[in-house]
Amino acid sequence: MSKTIKLASGREMPLVGFGTWKVPNENAADTVYNAIKAGYRLFDGAYDYGNEKECGEGVQRAINDGLVKREDVFITSKLWNNYHKREHALQMAKVSNDAWGLGYLDLYLIHFPVSLPYIDPAKIRTPGWWQDEAQTIVKEDNVPIRETWEALETLVDEGITKSIGVSNFQVQLLNDVYRYARHPISALQIEHHPYLTQPNVIARAKEIGTAVTAYSSYGPQSFLELPTNFNKVAKSTGPLFEAEPVVKAAKAHGKDPGQILLRWAVQHGIAVIPKSNNPDRLKSNLAVTDFELSDAELQAISDLDRNLRFNDPSYQLPEHPLYIF
Repeated sequence: MSKTIKLASGREMPLVGFGTWKVPNENAADTVYNAIKAGYRLFDGAYDYGNEKECGEGVQRAINDGLVKREDVFITSKLWNNYHKREHALQMAKVSNDAWGLGYLDLYLIHFPVSLPYIDPAKIRTPGWWQDEAQTIVKEDNVPIRETWEALETLVDEGITKSIGVSNFQVQLLNDVYRYARHPISALQIEHHPYLTQPNVIARAKEIGTAVTAYSSYGPQSFLELPTNFNKVAKSTGPLFEAEPVVKAAKAHGKDPGQILLRWAVQHGIAVIPKSNNPDRLKSNLAVTDFELSDAELQAISDLDRNLRFNDPSYQLPEHPLYIF
């Protein structure tokens, strides 16, 4: 099985990458460096993760030590919601590019299809959904997605990023961008796991040549440590690691349940970006392209679908729900 997936821009992206969400700043450089040593070449970041500079330092160290060349590494970043206006999108893409310190980004995504009011990045390192310190006020800004997308196209023209795409988009909005896109929608990143299979948006993305990347491949696991409003659904949901078809497939193939969940996605042609600080887990997460699940195993795992979304601001922001999905 190929270890890369082709983007609509014509560039190749690794099928298994490393997600940097929630990687602590104090050890982000070492974590990324060790991931490169383990064989990772795709690193998925975002401005609002607040650790792009430190992650970039890890990549730079690996390059300086001769472990990789810049062209061997694939860097994804994302535009946060407060910066959807054209001038802000251009500004913040350059901020992320400078933070990584590698000359250019490989892929730049619109993080969510919702615009929030501008916040001076000099005043807040890690922006979130709120516009106040009490974390209660959420406002929306009136910026159409087309303005933001066309700003990203300018970034391609200027060489700031090689490819552009979107994240957390549904079918109709994906269709809308596709109608006027001058540069192709190279990738779509979505929450995707057996509890949320999203077959329609994946099918449409494939029809228009857009590669799909899954985040939260382990389902509720990524959300358990978050604040109450963000983890209540996850805490009330059984772990996918213990789901019967996942455990059964793991035993049949001599793999662990995490590997089965990743394999289920990549065997459907979907890229994955798991995170781990454990050296053994780093290696095992990469080892998901050398075995195959049967059609029956794939279907049994897919049948776990509950249309259950763990990353959803419609219930995570009770004072001002945002209905994105």
